[in-house]
Amino acid sequence: MTKDEIFQRLVNILVETFGIEAERIVPEARLRDDLDIDSIDAVDLMVQLKPLVGQRLQPEAFKLVRTVGDVVDALHGLTAGRETVNA
Repeated sequence: MTKDEIFQRLVNILVETFGIEAERIVPEARLRDDLDIDSIDAVDLMVQLKPLVGQRLQPEAFKLVRTVGDVVDALHGLTAGRETVNA
């Protein structure tokens, strides 16, 4: 899965689950400050993202995540690792 594909899925989740306007969701957008994603929302987001990576997401993987781009990078790293194992 490419970073662009992950970004589009993330945009869809943020719009559908949290009611955030799509135009506000850019890679530089800070989850807490710009999109009002609090810690409880972050847990909901991780649940929504689980099917993308096909495994339970470890909170440690998201400790340094601050922006939408960080989420994309973290998920891409997880899916890239899985694809390598399955290849």
